[in-house]
This record gives sequence, C-alpha cells and structure tokens, in this order.
Amino acid sequence: MICCALVAPAQARDTGPHPAVIADPKPDAAHPAGMSAFVIPSGDGAMNAVMYTAAGAGLHPTLLLLHGFPGNEQNLDLAQAARRAGWNVLTLHYRGSWGSPGAFSFGNASEDAFTALQFLQQPATIARYRIDTSALVVAGHSMGGFMAADAAAAEPRVAGLFLIDPWDPAQTVASLATPEGEAAWQAEVASDLPPLAGATYDSLTGEIKADVAKFDLGRRLAGYGRRPLIMIGAERGIGAMARKAAADAQGANPDARLMIWPTDHSFSDQRIALADALVRFLAGVAPTIR
Repeated sequence: MICCALVAPAQARDTGPHPAVIADPKPDAAHPAGMSAFVIPSGDGAMNAVMYTAAGAGLHPTLLLLHGFPGNEQNLDLAQAARRAGWNVLTLHYRGSWGSPGAFSFGNASEDAFTALQFLQQPATIARYRIDTSALVVAGHSMGGFMAADAAAAEPRVAGLFLIDPWDPAQTVASLATPEGEAAWQAEVASDLPPLAGATYDSLTGEIKADVAKFDLGRRLAGYGRRPLIMIGAERGIGAMARKAAADAQGANPDARLMIWPTDHSFSDQRIALADALVRFLAGVAPTIR
C-alpha cells in the first residue's frame, strides 16, 4: 500500500539534512559548477531555459525541474541543492509564460516538458553539459507535477519521478460541477493569468474539460509504471489530489511513496526539508554520486 498518512518531514526524524542541502562542496578548479541560459525551440514558440551544471569531470545525472501554474514559485533552491549533490538541473518557462515566445496552454506545456526531455538526450546537449542519460529524473511542482508525470510516462528512459503537491486537472474538472468548485477555479485562473500569453479562462478550462482522460494524473502515473516515484503533498495545499492520484497509481506502482506534510502549497516553512527529500531521492536513483 502507498503510504497516505500525514507525516512530518524526514529531517525531523533523521540526524539532519543531507550535506548538499546546507553546505557547498569543495570547488573544482578544473571543472567548476556553472550556469547557462538559452532557448529551446518548441512547437510554434520556444522555452527560455537555464541549465545549472554540476562541478566535476565525467558525466552527470540530470534533473528536469518543472514549475507550476503560472510559476511564481520556481523552486530554484531545490535546483541549487541538487547541483551541490552532483546533478545538472534544467529549468524552463513553458511557451507563453514569463516571456517565453508562443502561447501558453496546458497542451503546449505538456509538449514543452516532453521536448525538454528530448533536448537532454540530444548528442550536442549531452556533450556540452556532460549528461548521463541513464540517470534522468523529472521533478515538478503543482501543475509542473502533472507535466512531469505526463512526460515521464511517455519517456521510458526517465529513471525517477519526484512530484511536489501535484495538480490533477481531472479532479479540477470534477470540481466544476459545484458552484463552489467553479468559483475557486475561476479565482485561481484569474490570479495566474498575468504572466501568461495567449491564454484565457475559457481556453484553459475548455482544454481540460474536452479531454479529461489526457489530463488525468492517476492515469499518467499508472502509465509511468514501476519506476521510482515519490509524491509529497501539502496538507494546506492540494494534498487531497495527491492522495487520490496515488491511489489510482497504486496497482501499477506498489513501491511508490506518498507523504502529506503539514505545510502550504509552496512549502513555505519546509524548504530545507523539501530539498533534503529531493536530494535523498536523487541519491537513491544515482547512488554513486554522493
């Protein structure tokens, strides 16, 4: 059974956070850590992207980190912690979000996440950023959690999936049957539209209502199969969605883990614990790194 209990963050039960969460590694003069900004073409637009490159010679495991809707919380503290642990980290803004060329839609964001995964496996990208394609992990927060699951289910080379209070569009569609649910969704979209180009309440709502099966987090997780998976929901966020999605995925992935933490959707008071959980998960996927 997937663990669905309300639990405290792991660091409260352990001796302390992983060293990569709280301390810089020894500098590598020959192969220093770095950061590169570039654009990844996608569909009729492009994604503004940043690659955090890990220090050290040789190939590096690589994390694709996807932000939510619209992406006010980018979780770059998690990117930094993962890099200190020896991982490259690719972050991006979907088409039509935060200045990326093109129009924003949930369908486009889904395509963008998959395109980013393919970008990480291109020979030129592998050579430039020294990527170990046998250790690709996808992580996502909120809407990015759905996009991460969607992309990982479609790409069998993904070695791990880490979801942070993930959004399930199918459950949102179900909630629209009540006046309260519809009002909450309208308020959510209204507050999130300003940094998004080409999107409206009607366009976004129409997308998820028109193809509920495509936008079903539980189905995506079932399609992901038995590869490593951790979901951390937020009690004061949308952790209830994570509970249902985990239950839907349970038959296909009995080793998946779900934890619900007593925090808000942005994990505002659990950032160190969240980084610790991510780094420890990554260490399990690529145990030779740290």
